[in-house]
Amino acid sequence: MKSKYIGDRTFYMMVMAVALPIMLQNFITNLVNMLDNMMVGALGTEQMSGVSIVNQLVFVYNLCIFGGLSGIGIFTSQYYGKNDNEGIRYTLRMKLITAVVVSISAIALFSFCDDFYINLFLHEVDERADLALTLSFAKEYLRVIIIGLLPFAFSQMLASTLRETGNTLTPMMAALAAVITNGVFNYFLIFGKAGFPAMGVKGAAIATVMSKFVELFTVAVYIVVKRKQYVYINGAFRSLKIPGKLFLSVLAKGSPLLVNEFLWSAGMTTLSIAYSLHGISVVAACSIAFSVTNLFNIAFISLGTSIGIITGKSLGAGRHEEAMDNARKMMALSVSVSTVIGIILYFIAGGITVFYKTSEESKELALYFIRVCSFAMPLHAIANASYFTLRSGGKTLVTFAFDSGVMWIVSVPLAFLLYAGGLNIKVVFPIIQFSEIIKVIIGLTLIKKRVWVRTIV
Repeated sequence: MKSKYIGDRTFYMMVMAVALPIMLQNFITNLVNMLDNMMVGALGTEQMSGVSIVNQLVFVYNLCIFGGLSGIGIFTSQYYGKNDNEGIRYTLRMKLITAVVVSISAIALFSFCDDFYINLFLHEVDERADLALTLSFAKEYLRVIIIGLLPFAFSQMLASTLRETGNTLTPMMAALAAVITNGVFNYFLIFGKAGFPAMGVKGAAIATVMSKFVELFTVAVYIVVKRKQYVYINGAFRSLKIPGKLFLSVLAKGSPLLVNEFLWSAGMTTLSIAYSLHGISVVAACSIAFSVTNLFNIAFISLGTSIGIITGKSLGAGRHEEAMDNARKMMALSVSVSTVIGIILYFIAGGITVFYKTSEESKELALYFIRVCSFAMPLHAIANASYFTLRSGGKTLVTFAFDSGVMWIVSVPLAFLLYAGGLNIKVVFPIIQFSEIIKVIIGLTLIKKRVWVRTIV
């Protein structure tokens, strides 16, 4: 029984070789995001809330890019398992098309419908909050941030392909360069240091856009320099030719993932809207809580991504029992690690929130939210691992129902119903967090039935 869930030294060395670079990349990114959050928070609650609202909107775009590229990446991983470079070239072309279409659509929506989307988060509940000021800061931030959407999409297109073909170190280094750029120039441009003007919220946006270009430049230069090693890049973009059968197959498997990520991220944003009904202080508190918990969630998120890479390669090579065994042991590892991290987070949360220079009410709520999330972390770890396991075998329609279905059928309606019932945010928030148990039950049942164990290329 023990050997079913616990691997040997060789197994964990293999997992860590894939997971640690992803983990370190996510850690650095989320640490800088948390520090950025603190810097913007030092400007005031309205500035922090405005930036938080825009980041919720951009979050939907980011997840659409992630979903679109990930659906195609299922094929990239399995082509890599078969040593088929021409197949990888075709998936790169589909990624390029997806990146351009999603980015241009997002730029258009954010440019012409900015007032509508931002106002969804602004409600006359807290008389001490200046909603008009929050709106103006949000629009100022959004106008700059959209410049970075296309470079972000292109860098993710290249970085995801490197990860799916066994190189997780280079994307990590590119992300490291980006977050250092973001962190340093945030400090310079927000507060006017090192000879730069103090630009506040606009400075934060400019620093973020700069970081997107740095990440793209780093990944692109690496692939060009190492093109003899990454043979699939040679001639990848000379045309957009994709075999019709493959295009339809990727569309059939990848589209549900893109739609899923859109609906799931839109669901998370809608949850934030439901939370915002309780007041602008809750918006600021959520911004703090999620920036902190995201830093501690990186272990199970990175292990989930690694499950997709490792099992996808095994499935592509036709080693089905190996894929099943690896997935089971990695899920056990993910839950164990997240349980330990959740306990640590619970006890140190108070020492983190004191660094935020926002209202005491927002800080007190943020501390409560963080501690609730620390208890729910093992549940999120199981759900995340289940998602990537099911996805690795091309079961994208199943993951669509599993992920977005639960979000829109359970979590979102429940959040609004609980608000309408007059319940306090301190009751609503934990109920929503622990509704993840539904996904856990569904995910484990589907994995046990082996519906995902198959080769698709």
